Amino acid sequence: MAVHSKHPASAPPAPPVREKTGHLMLRGWCIFVMFMALSGTAWVHAFGELTAAVVTIAGGIFSVILWFVIRPPVQWRRLPWFVVAFVAWATLSVLWSAWPQTTALTLLLLWITTIQALFVGGVLTWRELVRAAASALKWAMALSLLFELWVSVFVRAPLLPGFVVGEADDPIEYWSRNNLIEGGRIQGIMGNANLLAPVALLAIVVFAILIAAGAPRRILLYVWIGVSAYLFYRASSATAYVAAAGVAVVLVTVLLMRRARRPGERTRYYLGYAVIGIGGLTALYVFRETIFTALGRESNLTNRETIWEAVLARASERPWLGWGYATPWAPWDPAFDGWIIDHGQSVLQAHNMWVDIRMQLGFVGVALLGLLYLAFVWRSWFFAVDRPRWDLRDDRPYSSLTLLPTLVGAIVLVQGLAESSPLLLWGWMFVVMLGAKIKQSPHVGEGPAEQSAAIEQGEPAKRAP
Repeated sequence: MAVHSKHPASAPPAPPVREKTGHLMLRGWCIFVMFMALSGTAWVHAFGELTAAVVTIAGGIFSVILWFVIRPPVQWRRLPWFVVAFVAWATLSVLWSAWPQTTALTLLLLWITTIQALFVGGVLTWRELVRAAASALKWAMALSLLFELWVSVFVRAPLLPGFVVGEADDPIEYWSRNNLIEGGRIQGIMGNANLLAPVALLAIVVFAILIAAGAPRRILLYVWIGVSAYLFYRASSATAYVAAAGVAVVLVTVLLMRRARRPGERTRYYLGYAVIGIGGLTALYVFRETIFTALGRESNLTNRETIWEAVLARASERPWLGWGYATPWAPWDPAFDGWIIDHGQSVLQAHNMWVDIRMQLGFVGVALLGLLYLAFVWRSWFFAVDRPRWDLRDDRPYSSLTLLPTLVGAIVLVQGLAESSPLLLWGWMFVVMLGAKIKQSPHVGEGPAEQSAAIEQGEPAKRAP
C-alpha cells in the first residue's frame, strides 16, 4: 500500500515569479526614453522647440538621478572608450568653434543622448532591452499611422507643425502632406519620410527577432510587422530600401556563419560577403541613375552631391580640427541660415554623417568616429556569429537577440551615406547603447550586469544554461 510521505523531495508550491513594481516602472521609463529618440522631431512639431527642449533636458536629469539611486554594476575598464573619446573631442571643439552657441546647444543634446543610451543599457538585461525597444517602436509605428489617418479623415488638408492648417511655400515644410488616402509618400509623426522609413525598418527587425526568440503573442507581432512594412513602403525612402538590402545581406551571412562547423569554413563566406558587398556598392554607383530613376529619385541623390561639395569646400579651410561641433545645424545661426538652400529652405545637415563630421571636427573627428563604428561593427558581428561560451562548454545554442546589434549597424551605416541622422537621436542612441551593452554583458543572461537586473525583476540570479 502506497504511503504518502511527509517529507517530499520537491519544493513546496509557490506563486509564479512577478516583476517588482519598481522594475516595471523603470522599464516603462526606458520605453519612454527610447520612444523620445525614435520619434525624433515629432516633439518639436507637436509642442514647439521650448517644450521639446525642456522634456529632453528633464528626461536626461531624471535618468542620471535614477542611475545614482539604482547603481547598476559597471565594469569601468569595459566602458565604450571610443564613444568617450568622440564625445570628449566634440566637447573640446567649443574652444575653437566658429559657432560657439550652436556647438554648446548641440553638445547638450549629444551628452543627453549618450547618457540615456548608457543608462538604458546599464539597467536592463538583453531580453528586457529588446522588449523595451519593441514597445517603443510599437508606439512610434501606431502613432505614425494614427496621425496620418487623423489628418486624412478629419483635417483633410496638409498640416503644418503646431497643428496648423495652411499653405506652405514648399511641401517640405508640412508635418503631414495628407497623402495616406490620396496617395504619395507619408511622413508619420516625424514629419519626414526619410526619418520614418529607417525606424519602420528597425521595427521590422526587432519584431522578427522577438518572434525568432519565441516571444509570446506572436500573432500580434506579425501584425506589427505588417503595420511597419506598410509604413516602410509608404515612406518610400531610397536610402531605406538600400539599408533593407544591407540588412538582408548581413542577416544571411550571419546565419551562414553560424552553420560553419570546421575551422576555416567561414573563410569562403567572408569572401562571398566581401564580393557581394563590394560588387553591390560598385553596381549602385555605376547604375545609380537607372536605379534611382526607377525609385523615383534623382541620380544625384536629390541634390545631395551639391550639398556635399559645399560642405567639403568649407571643411577644406580647417582640415584637421574642423569648424566646431554642430549636429544638427542650427537654422537661426548666421553660419547656416541661407548657406545652402534646397527647395527654398536652409539645409540643416550635410546628408552624409562622414562629410558632416569632416566639416565639424576635422580629420581627427572622422578618425574617432571611424574607430567608434569599427569597434561597434567588430564586436556586434562576433556577438552574433560566435556561439556563447565562457567555459569549456562549446555547444550552447545561439540566441536570436544577438542579431540586433549587427543589423542595427547595417541600418545606420547605410543610412549614414545619405543622411546625418545616425549622429543624433535613435541612430546615435542605439549604437552607443548596444555597443556599451556588448562590452558590459557579452553573453545574454550571463554576467554581473545581467544577473543584477534579473534580481530586480524578482528572479534569482543563476547562470545561463
